[in-house]
Amino acid sequence: MNSKENTPNKRERRSDRTTKPAPAQLEEPKNETTEKVVFINRCAKVVKGGRRFSFSALIVSGDRNGRVGYGFGKANEVSEAIRKASESAKKRMVTIAIRDNTIPHEVTGEFGGGRVLLRPASPGTGVIAGGGVRAVIEAAGIRDVLAKSLGSNNHANVVKATIDALTGLRPHSEIMKVRGKKVRESKSGSAEPVATTQE
Repeated sequence: MNSKENTPNKRERRSDRTTKPAPAQLEEPKNETTEKVVFINRCAKVVKGGRRFSFSALIVSGDRNGRVGYGFGKANEVSEAIRKASESAKKRMVTIAIRDNTIPHEVTGEFGGGRVLLRPASPGTGVIAGGGVRAVIEAAGIRDVLAKSLGSNNHANVVKATIDALTGLRPHSEIMKVRGKKVRESKSGSAEPVATTQE
């Protein structure tokens, strides 16, 4: 009788397990990259025994904090093609200019037959874009932007044209510096140009 009273029942054992935090919850990587599959293409090669399939994957990777890249991978299986594209995307990541969760100015990017127009938007507008353009913009961390694809609808060219447009962005301070004007910080934290030129 005494041995049964001293041993904890099943409910008490379960409660002890739930109180301990999981080790995965304690250590969260801060600069974690997000990946999005834009397009997967299947290619069939007809051989003597039948059809032999191969796959290619287009992946967009970004840290949602101004860095984004794309990757393309080919393999005989979908998972392997995605893995190759993911590794390629992480190697090709570039840094872009972001201002107040949107882009500093209007810009157009071109690659092959793809042509993409990006315009800054007011807070709360959201990402007005679709397909590969949306994947690139969301991975870069831009929350408010207006986009329009004006050329080819080929996924690879649209993604490359979008990244071309984003890499063409320049912050306000850099443009003022090229023009030879001083830039002072306002109370709100944004840069304001001064009429006097640098000597």
